[in-house]
Amino acid sequence: MIEDKNPQRTPVENLGEFGLIDFITKNFEISHSSTVTGIGDDAAVLNHSKSTVVTTDMLVEGVHFDLSYAPLKHLGYKAIMVNLSDVYAMNAVATQVTVSIAISNRFPVEAVKELYEGIEMACKTYNVDLIGGDTTASRSGLVISVTAIGEQDAEKIVRRKGASDGDLLVVSGDIGAAYMGLQILEREKAVFKANPQNQPDIDAYSYLLERQLKPEARKDIPKLLEELDVLPTSMIDLSDGLSSEIIHLCKHSDVGITIYEDKIPLDPTVITACEEFNLDSTTIALSGGEDYELLFTVKQEDFPKIKANPSLSIIGHVVDASLGTNLVTRGGEQIPIRAMGWNSFQE
Repeated sequence: MIEDKNPQRTPVENLGEFGLIDFITKNFEISHSSTVTGIGDDAAVLNHSKSTVVTTDMLVEGVHFDLSYAPLKHLGYKAIMVNLSDVYAMNAVATQVTVSIAISNRFPVEAVKELYEGIEMACKTYNVDLIGGDTTASRSGLVISVTAIGEQDAEKIVRRKGASDGDLLVVSGDIGAAYMGLQILEREKAVFKANPQNQPDIDAYSYLLERQLKPEARKDIPKLLEELDVLPTSMIDLSDGLSSEIIHLCKHSDVGITIYEDKIPLDPTVITACEEFNLDSTTIALSGGEDYELLFTVKQEDFPKIKANPSLSIIGHVVDASLGTNLVTRGGEQIPIRAMGWNSFQE
């Protein structure tokens, strides 16, 4: 792909706030009957026939993303995924989103358009309606705030509380890849800064980079569980790392959890990259974060329904709170699990 050395740069002030909103949202379509009024009025109007689920996340430049290697289109897509994942973690169906951005004057209209192309792609792929938001100026860089809305029958909503002694702990997909993708990107950034003539050779890391730059929320898991006639007793998404999310489940359910090192699902490319970086793959799985897989507990009687499913891995079980949270290593040693995941307030 040939890079355009002289891309068009239209200042945002040329369009103004309302002109910009019209420009970036003109291709968004409404697909849900629960969206009565979307973009274009003072407020959106929704009519959900079930219980409504609402979640909000904010992405801040320099804290959550680095534009030196995060394409704006991917970033827009990821911003939606981050929020939809929380809806699916409630066992709900995502239906609408609002998107608000704050941009500095270094972002031309074309850059904002690219960001919203990623947002539009995510909305179409996951069948959610963009129903509003806001745009404003920023003096410190790009800020993206997304609110996701979903619905579900009240009795089918799954919370972080609800796990009980004897339940099985299950995780979807594989974990650790997003963190290793970030390590690849940071390494190549450092190499480029040292020698701008060096071009990155990253073909071997495509899966890891995709998991970091363009993650997919697990919309399929609530649907799969419904088809299997399994209602989780508790659930959370893996945004901050396995260790932190396990501790969240334990705290809210007032239980302990034991997991087994040899049951943690790792993609072979994660293991290879960890060896290359001289990192322990189990530590990365526990503390990496940004996998956006779903971690949940089910009753033991549901074991036959999920045991052979390739999308799910049983990695442990719930125990009495007095036993705490522990990892059983491949050698049989029991190690307490500490919250080592992502914390945006750490320097």
